[in-house]
Amino acid sequence: MALSVIGCKTKIGGKGAGKQDITAESVKIQIPQFSADSAYAFVEKQVSFGPRVPGSQAQMDCSAWLAGKFRSYGASVTIQEASVKVFDGKSLPMKNIIARYQPEKSNRILLMAHWDSRPFADQDPDPAKHNSPISGANDGASGSAVLLEIARGLQTLPTTLGIDLILFDVEDYGAPSDRDNGGKPEYWCLGSQYWAKNPHIQGYFARFGILLDMVGAPNAEFSMEEVSRNYAQSVLDKVWQAGNNLGYGKYFIYSKTNPLIDDHLFINQIIGIPSIDIIQYDVTTESSFGSFWHTQADNMSNISRETLAVAGKTVLRVIYDEK
Repeated sequence: MALSVIGCKTKIGGKGAGKQDITAESVKIQIPQFSADSAYAFVEKQVSFGPRVPGSQAQMDCSAWLAGKFRSYGASVTIQEASVKVFDGKSLPMKNIIARYQPEKSNRILLMAHWDSRPFADQDPDPAKHNSPISGANDGASGSAVLLEIARGLQTLPTTLGIDLILFDVEDYGAPSDRDNGGKPEYWCLGSQYWAKNPHIQGYFARFGILLDMVGAPNAEFSMEEVSRNYAQSVLDKVWQAGNNLGYGKYFIYSKTNPLIDDHLFINQIIGIPSIDIIQYDVTTESSFGSFWHTQADNMSNISRETLAVAGKTVLRVIYDEK
């Protein structure tokens, strides 16, 4: 499988009298409400800490806040900490945040996002900003915010299956695009690579995984990218059908697009959990992402409550349908 290498997330009843038959179709499945305002506030809060770059004060402060929010929503929370080596040989602290619901259940679903932000604005039109970290409102904070709002619902209305939510760290610390080694897959997604080799539970497995990445931009389109198709076509079909059934067809498009280097790649390859990526695809840009991707413009001005709700409500539909 060829992976293109612009950077991280790049183109690579009863019958008796008086009884009523009850069919599966007649039973409505209860699903928690998803608050777009709440999800938006969660993005805003993460951004308020500053760039969540590994080794920074913002990383420590935001990780504590994220873990605290999950705990406040009744999750069993673990912060998986380690030191990982980035592209230039430097070792940086990693903090994967793992929130579990109904941990006693062996049949589980895995929901994922990354929460760190890019330390280089290497795609910014102003070269003077290329070495400055970005806010990462869409690229990082949006997926984490959606999972936080999903967790708020899981607290009040349990699913049939156990749910694990993981926020991966050090996803976006790949080499700047002007370096020869910038596109090597192993330089990206270090938190998910580490977790896949060292899961929080020995022998951990989930029925499937859903990754949310860059799910906050106005009028975003989510395409069916190749890694998801190759490893988890049935999961992709399930999620896209749910989105379209909810009336979100303009978001969940059936366009087949190139493979991406993103956290789901390593979850599929290393730990073998069939996983897909819900991620923005933009046909109008060279990167195939939003024009503000890996620039200083990845801020709250490019976050849409509606798009956050589309992603969150679709994932809720999927996990509550699962039996």
